[in-house]
Amino acid sequence: MICFNMRTLPVSFLLLLSVWSVCVWADSRKIRQKRAWIIDSFSIEEEHPGPFPYILGKITIDTFYLLNFKLQGQGVDEKPKNILSIKDTGEIIVHGKVDYEKDPKVLFLKFEAKNKSTNIVNTRLGLDIKILDINDHAPKFNKEIYEETVDESHAQGKDVLTVQATDADDSETNNGTFSFTIKSVIPKTDNVEFYIQQQNQTGTIYFKGCLDYEKAQKYTVLVEAKDKGEKIQLSSTSTVIINISDNNNNLPEFSGKTGPGRVKEREAGVEVLRLQVTDRDVRGSKAWKAKYIIYGDKKEIFKIETDPVTNEGILTVVKPMDYEEQTYQNLSISVQNEIPYYSCKIQRKVPNAAWELDQIAPNSDKSVTHLYNSIPVTIYVEDVNDPPVFIPPVKHIAVTENIDVGTSLTTFTAKDMDGSYANTFTFIKGEDIDGWITVDAKTGHVSTAKILDRESPFVLDDTYTVKLYAVDEGVPPMTGTGTLVIHLIDQNDNVPILEVNTVSICQDKEPTMVNITAVDLDFPPYGSPFYYELLGDVKDKWRLEPDHGTTVGLVKEDKVSSGHHVLQIKISDQQGLYSIQNLTVKVCDCSLTPKCHGKMVSNARMGSVAIWLLVLSVLTAMCFMSLLITCKTGKKMSPMFEESYSNLMKSNTESPGTDCSVTYKGQQAVSQDPPPVYSDQQFSDQQFSQSIYKISSIRKSSFRTMRSYKTNASYSGKNLAVLINQKLLALQTRDDQHVIYKPHCYADEGQPMDNGELDAISIPEDDFQPEMLRNLDSKFSKLATISRPDLMRR
Repeated sequence: MICFNMRTLPVSFLLLLSVWSVCVWADSRKIRQKRAWIIDSFSIEEEHPGPFPYILGKITIDTFYLLNFKLQGQGVDEKPKNILSIKDTGEIIVHGKVDYEKDPKVLFLKFEAKNKSTNIVNTRLGLDIKILDINDHAPKFNKEIYEETVDESHAQGKDVLTVQATDADDSETNNGTFSFTIKSVIPKTDNVEFYIQQQNQTGTIYFKGCLDYEKAQKYTVLVEAKDKGEKIQLSSTSTVIINISDNNNNLPEFSGKTGPGRVKEREAGVEVLRLQVTDRDVRGSKAWKAKYIIYGDKKEIFKIETDPVTNEGILTVVKPMDYEEQTYQNLSISVQNEIPYYSCKIQRKVPNAAWELDQIAPNSDKSVTHLYNSIPVTIYVEDVNDPPVFIPPVKHIAVTENIDVGTSLTTFTAKDMDGSYANTFTFIKGEDIDGWITVDAKTGHVSTAKILDRESPFVLDDTYTVKLYAVDEGVPPMTGTGTLVIHLIDQNDNVPILEVNTVSICQDKEPTMVNITAVDLDFPPYGSPFYYELLGDVKDKWRLEPDHGTTVGLVKEDKVSSGHHVLQIKISDQQGLYSIQNLTVKVCDCSLTPKCHGKMVSNARMGSVAIWLLVLSVLTAMCFMSLLITCKTGKKMSPMFEESYSNLMKSNTESPGTDCSVTYKGQQAVSQDPPPVYSDQQFSDQQFSQSIYKISSIRKSSFRTMRSYKTNASYSGKNLAVLINQKLLALQTRDDQHVIYKPHCYADEGQPMDNGELDAISIPEDDFQPEMLRNLDSKFSKLATISRPDLMRR
């Protein structure tokens, strides 16, 4: 069997296909026969005008029997549908138009022939029908309007803008091939010529010559794209707008100047001159804005700025000028623009080539300084009254602090630069923040007005600064300023003192140490290092290690008990000047908490020992009441109420009980100063002793009131004595773990301390008689009425 693929055969020429020895089974006889197929090449021109249907061509078959033909594929049952059909005669019929731009460029079909009598497929062939393009589309630009802005310094031969167009027709034929042409340029100027170069479907616009903003600010270029169709040529156009931005191709020129051209000496910030310029570039642009430069101003006395509105150059004096040094100043001022100068001139127009130009590019290395315009300017200086000048303007003197008041320090002199001298001046003291000096108005002599202290808060880095003024007799009077800097030499006029006078140290079985530091306002050799010495009975209790330096260690021996201790320390500087400082040392158990005092108070509230101490405190208060009655004193107590006046009188003093001694175990306790040292247990006792003051005061008040009414207190005294003896006996027989301490006769109870952690102590009502309230003074009666209204109603 031999198979043919008709797709591979060209369709532009007549194909004669002879098939010999094609294997065909005719009916049931299986007869090998020769077949001849004659097929023309087919093509359809797009947009064929008709009329429809029309015969495209015929497929001729050499056979002895009839065949049925069938056609399938694009144009029949695939898009574009219903365009083609075939008859049994082999004729291909066209029923409508085809579009080259929309439909496939080639229609691929399948041809099939069957034996009409047996319905057996005789042949299957592929059939291609080509769609022919016609020139029915003009080239089309991507944009109807193109717009671009270029600087007038844009160089010739440098691309300006690129346009692009497309043609829907077949690009392999002249119908789809086009070219660009510049049809017109508005305005038409002699300084520039635009042209376009094409590459495929794009065209780039260039120009020859020099752009000039003053001649044209905008060019409108009409560009045409035209195809090369053989029967008909189609085209379209696009508008290209080229905006020209101004560059600095015109230099500013001086046109005038205004202003006095004079300045008074010592004046600054004064406008002396205005310079006017003209510029043909666009007003307000960088090419128009002037930039001024001053020459011949080595001392930089002047500055010049540009007025943003008028473009004038404003010349100002920024540093004072001195008439005695110069009477005038010559300057030269040039002007240019904010952006570099650009120049382009046409020398010769060359056909079909770049033009010859004389050009200065903005960033070229070619110097254009000689092109800038300049103008000479002279500024005159006017003489005025000069202020006095101190000679020298700053004086430094060194003196020892603490010198006597009235000590001479120095004498200031001044000079008038206009020709006068110091004897025509009046000297005035200026800034003297602490009033240290006085100045003689005529001579300028400076003396001390108070003791000079280097440690004064107004002294900075051992110096004290004073301002002085010298005023001349000119019209108007002028003032000069001088400065006196006093350098203070230190004296040993300060003693060393402790930096802090309260420290804490831990209680331990081994010696413990805490650092202490002293300070001295004096400088070496009058200050540190210091010599430390402990005073008083400190043997085997406290020591210093070392005893020399700025910071030393205070060592507590293991024999020192917990509590508050007051130590006296003698601290001497290197010259032997010393002070005796009191140092309070708190010794506490640091294993419990860093806040030992707070911990002890808490333990006093919670522990059983603290409860016993509370009971003991109450009994001790009762003991004090009894002692007030029984002890022998050298003073007579005054009654609380004076019967003749019934007024509250001043009671006996509660000053330190030096007239009352307390004997305990054969030892006598006397008042001490400084305050006593407490151990941990004593410190807890001290907390509760604060309540003794309250209890004692209440008991004394009741006792005195009863005494005023001649109430016998002997019974209460006997009972108190019995109770106290019992408690003392119990304390003496307690366990050894409770240390017994010597009692103390306190120097002063001080202010009572309120402590919410202490339990309230009630006063028994047994010894109180309500009738007492009825014979009180008027103020006490009012108080009693408020306090006990139930008793006062009786």
